[in-house]
Amino acid sequence: MIYQDDITNLQSDIREKIGQKIIVKGSLGRSRSFEKEATIEKAYPSIFVVKYEENKRSVSYQYKDVLTRTVEVDVFDGESYNPLIPPMDKIPKKIKTSLD
Repeated sequence: MIYQDDITNLQSDIREKIGQKIIVKGSLGRSRSFEKEATIEKAYPSIFVVKYEENKRSVSYQYKDVLTRTVEVDVFDGESYNPLIPPMDKIPKKIKTSLD
């Protein structure tokens, strides 16, 4: 489940990274996928815009695309690319208690 706090945190993360190089990965259906270098251009309340390096085309994505992992974004930190949000196996699972 996606919570509003998750979207708000991702929005501020992306706003801080405007102008940085990223790699966008996604699916094109039927076992086809893409991986392209881009730059984060703008961030709006519901979407963010990236500009692809190879064809200078701008594309917008919704924050929920990243949170649902429909699109993966790796950010260049000056040395290497790191995931904007950690892989699923690195996210701690919520522990249920008798108080939940």
